[in-house]
Amino acid sequence: MCRFLAYLGPPVSLHELLYGPDNGLVHQAYAPRHQRHGRINADGFGVGWYAPDVRPEPARYRTTTPMWADASFSSVAGVISSRAVLAAVRNATPGLPVDESNTPPFTHERWLFAHNGRVDGYPGPMATELRRELTDERVAHLQGATDSEVLFGLILDSIDAGAAAPEAVGAVVHRVATVAPSSRLNLCLTDGDTVIASACGDSLTTLPRDGGAVVVASEPFDDDAGWTPVKDGSLVVATRSSLDIGAIP
Repeated sequence: MCRFLAYLGPPVSLHELLYGPDNGLVHQAYAPRHQRHGRINADGFGVGWYAPDVRPEPARYRTTTPMWADASFSSVAGVISSRAVLAAVRNATPGLPVDESNTPPFTHERWLFAHNGRVDGYPGPMATELRRELTDERVAHLQGATDSEVLFGLILDSIDAGAAAPEAVGAVVHRVATVAPSSRLNLCLTDGDTVIASACGDSLTTLPRDGGAVVVASEPFDDDAGWTPVKDGSLVVATRSSLDIGAIP
C-alpha cells in the first residue's frame, strides 16, 4: 500500500537519494516495480531527515500531493543533505482519509516511523481493539486515523516500558499478526542511528554501500547488484557499520 526508503550513511542530498536513481522513490510513486498490493502511490508522501548539529529531533515534510507533482519540494531537495533519512509515498487504505495527518513518516521526539501494508479489519473493530492497548498518553498524541500511527504508538509504549527498539518492533508485529493474521506489517523505525524494519507481507530489500552507508527500502531504486531481498518473517537491524537480519521473534 506504500513504498518507503531508509538511509544511513555519509551526507547525501534528498534529491540525489529520492529523485536521482532510475527507480527512485518519485518513480515508485507512479510505477512501482515490486509492489504486491496496489498499483500507484498517489495519496501523498513524506520525508524525514536528521540534522543533529541543529537539534536531536528530525525535520519532516508531509503533503497529500503526489510526489511527482510537488515541484517545490523537488527544488529544495537538492540543497538539503542528511546522514539519516526516512521517506515514504502513500497509497491510502480504503476507508481511511487522504489527509496530511495520515501521511508517513510519523514522528515523536527522535523517532521516525513508516508502515507499508495494512492491519486486517482496520478501520473497524480492530481499530477499537488496538487503540485500547495504547496508554492514555499515547492516545492523546494521535493526530490521524491510520492503523500505521496506532502501530507506531504501540511500539513507543513498548520502548517506554523498557524494551529495546528491535524488540518493540518485533513484539508489535507478532501481536498484531496473532489477532489479525492477514495483516501486512512491513514496518520501519529509525532514530537516525539505527534502522529497524520488518518484512511481513510485502517486499523489502537492503543495500550496504561503500563508505559506511546502508539503505533499507521497499524495493531497489537502481540496478546495483548489492540489493538483497529480505525473507518474509524477518527483522532487519541496520546501522552505518552493521546489517543484521534475523527472524521476527
